[in-house]
Amino acid sequence: MFIKERSQVLQPYLITKAERGIIGKSRYATRLRHEIKQASEDREPVLILGEPGLDKDNIAALIHFNSTYRREAIAKVNCNLVQVSGAELFGRAGGNAGLLTYLGTGTLVLNNIQELPEELIPKIVQLLETRTYRPVGSDEQEEPLICETRIIMVTEKSQPTCESHVKHSIKVPALRVRKADIKPHVEYYISLFCRDRGIPKPTITAEALRSLQGYDFPENLKELRFLVGRAIVQSLNEPFLTEAVFWSPQPKGKKFRFNLLNAYPSLRRFLRSEWFTDRINYGFTLTFFAIVVATLFLAPQTRDRNVALNLFWAWWWPLILIGFPFVGRLWCAICPFMIYGEVTQKISLWLFPRQLKHWNRDLSERWGGWFLFGLFVLIYLWEELWDLQNTAYLSAYLLLLITAGAMICSLIFERRYWCRYLCPIGGMNGLFAKLSMTELRAQQGTCSAECTTYQCYKGGAKKGEGLETNGCPLYSHPAQLQDNRDCVLCMTCLKACPHRSVEFNLRPSAIELWTTHVPRTYEVALLLLLLGGAFLHRLPEIQTAIAWQINADEFLPHLGLSVLILLFVAAVPLVAYGMMRSLHFIMVNWKKSCQDNQLPYGLNTCKPKSFIQLAYGYLPLALGANLAHYLRLFLQEAGRVLPVTWATLGMDGSSLPILIAHPAVTAFLQGTVLIFSVLLTWVLTQKIARQSWRSLLPQHVSTLLLAIALWVIIL
Repeated sequence: MFIKERSQVLQPYLITKAERGIIGKSRYATRLRHEIKQASEDREPVLILGEPGLDKDNIAALIHFNSTYRREAIAKVNCNLVQVSGAELFGRAGGNAGLLTYLGTGTLVLNNIQELPEELIPKIVQLLETRTYRPVGSDEQEEPLICETRIIMVTEKSQPTCESHVKHSIKVPALRVRKADIKPHVEYYISLFCRDRGIPKPTITAEALRSLQGYDFPENLKELRFLVGRAIVQSLNEPFLTEAVFWSPQPKGKKFRFNLLNAYPSLRRFLRSEWFTDRINYGFTLTFFAIVVATLFLAPQTRDRNVALNLFWAWWWPLILIGFPFVGRLWCAICPFMIYGEVTQKISLWLFPRQLKHWNRDLSERWGGWFLFGLFVLIYLWEELWDLQNTAYLSAYLLLLITAGAMICSLIFERRYWCRYLCPIGGMNGLFAKLSMTELRAQQGTCSAECTTYQCYKGGAKKGEGLETNGCPLYSHPAQLQDNRDCVLCMTCLKACPHRSVEFNLRPSAIELWTTHVPRTYEVALLLLLLGGAFLHRLPEIQTAIAWQINADEFLPHLGLSVLILLFVAAVPLVAYGMMRSLHFIMVNWKKSCQDNQLPYGLNTCKPKSFIQLAYGYLPLALGANLAHYLRLFLQEAGRVLPVTWATLGMDGSSLPILIAHPAVTAFLQGTVLIFSVLLTWVLTQKIARQSWRSLLPQHVSTLLLAIALWVIIL
């Protein structure tokens, strides 16, 4: 009679077998198998913790069926369905027995223990501590019953009350941290699905697998299994499962991206070739830079008679500013400063073999940005006070000083320490690169699932498709990049990666500034300096406007006025932010007054973000202001390169053709650049702040006032 009754009671709860073992060869899968084996060797209580969709009840079944009590019954109870009294677990005094009695030496799985009624928690704790329990309604004077059943608890949330009373606590890793196991899981689900339906088994393509590895799977294995089944149905018995039949949403960092390397294979081949950047740098840039510097020293010293000076100020500056929104820090990949630094490093290591110093990341991150900011201040003042734009040998000294910094750092530190932390031009490039519509990134899922050597970061020998490299010169891992600041687009990672993980993406311009961006104080200081520099370049016009004429030989007044202009421009955004905070304070108090007097109130009182966050909204204006200044040189002087070249060689080139824009065209383009800069600044500020136009009105007005001031002095 008892056996029949026991069979009837246990039937709805029984687990007949484990669905599968632990799939995968990752260290997470290996550790999980080891923990299951350990838990199977005794009868101690077990707590299995993990996110939804990780088949935790299957792990409980594996523990039971791998133990010496595998022939005993195992029952699973969903705790959200358990009665408050707990009678089905503990039984009733003088009535029916509970599951603990019927299971005997079997196993009870308490699924979703976090949903157990609070009234039953003390009884479960007693069961874990003393392995005894009392039937519902029993007399407290009676001896409690001994529990021979093994208890396995499954939960999605941490349970401190229960964790302290279990010997085995198994934390099941989420699928997003064990991307290496996605491929074997997909293959298993494909086999399972096709076997059940008697259809041919398709093969998943590499692109589709990378797409799945780039997704985080909030519902873990449950979601993956559903996606695979749906993909097989959508494939219509095709032999391959392509990326098109997997509908998993893109991760946040991959939205609105278009991989140019997949769309244009020839671009990929070129960027992986020796031409980019080795042959360009060592076959052209190295020699060309030396010729430019020599020309600056030896040729006539004015811009209308020195082609190197013409190239530097009328060509290089405007073109690099135009390039930032398109290709970010691409210039840094072919920059002559660091090429000479690398040559110096290689020669010194050949002559004096030694271990170069590692980077102190914390110290460099804290002070490197302020160092390059200080250098940029000195460059601006030097440029203005000594007329670098029209003095060739001083421009040469500027180039040589920056090159010397790169060479000295290369003698001391490994890789491109100067480029990463100290170069003033690199700091400007990294700041404006945030506005770029392109980015270099890597598929995080593929990197975590398939890569074990980290060749893109550390360097290493040729492996598969990956070429031999020395690793990223800036110590940036492409899968961890959230910002264009620390990527010089040298494509070392693209060449080193054997898994085709690296992507060169087309994206919405500046999208990182309102998604993944981390603000930095020294970057904001540099931004305001660059904005002020556009005004400083027009110092003669400003002197005329304020009726304060200073002779060229009056050093201190000239220096004082230059510093005053930089400080004044930087103060405008600060004053605008102060007005926003004041308006917020007034509105908050007005709202409180209206609430106290039970009056209607309809204004938004959202607190503005910090100044360091909102200041990045001025970035398009800073770029546009500098471009508007250099457009005049580009449109009026760059086209005179042929006669200037002849003049550099001491010949008369007045009859040679020139190509210059009409002053009205130049003024129109400068004005257009400023107008678009204002509009983009307004849009970017709104994106960063995510607040109403009304609450950001002071910053928008300050943007307009700065642009109007530039318009007046430039045009």
